[in-house]
Amino acid sequence: MAFFRKNYQGKTDEELMLLLTEREQQAFDELYARYSKSMLNFFFRMLNFDREKAEDMLHDLFLKIIEKPHLFDSSKTFSTWIFCIAHNMVKNEYRNQQVRTEYKNYQTFSQEQTITSVDKIDKDLFHQKLHAELEKIDAELRTLFNLRFTEEMSIKQIAEILECPEGTVKSRLFYLTKNLSTKLFLFKPEK
Repeated sequence: MAFFRKNYQGKTDEELMLLLTEREQQAFDELYARYSKSMLNFFFRMLNFDREKAEDMLHDLFLKIIEKPHLFDSSKTFSTWIFCIAHNMVKNEYRNQQVRTEYKNYQTFSQEQTITSVDKIDKDLFHQKLHAELEKIDAELRTLFNLRFTEEMSIKQIAEILECPEGTVKSRLFYLTKNLSTKLFLFKPEK
């Protein structure tokens, strides 16, 4: 009966994980509602825009959480912990199926397309080149890029997810952005 249902929306993620260890189904439902969209987007970007594979990974992630909630590391925030698990899943996927070598250009421009905005063309070309350059770099660095610039996470959160010092994260970000900016600056569209 809905009359006796507990309110889980006011609880923190960490409190919900504690309730999940006690097999509270509604706690899991609330965590899924909070994180499923952002985790799906993370997997989607990290798996070369393969929606089906991203959805599979999302289901596997939440299956791990519901089957083994006792593995939650209470020294971390839940959001950091779930991204850490997702990051490891993506690394394993890269290793097992070599997803990086199967990169496809998700958008090509044909002569039949009518595009009225030069800015849109420039922006699309830039994004294509950026994605192509990101595809060439190491999976760890690509994850670093996505966590910082797409997920907009702090240096501290990224350091926890990647399990390395904050100084290392800052250094890698500096050299990564410097390298990318050099390659993107030299980019000249073909005519």
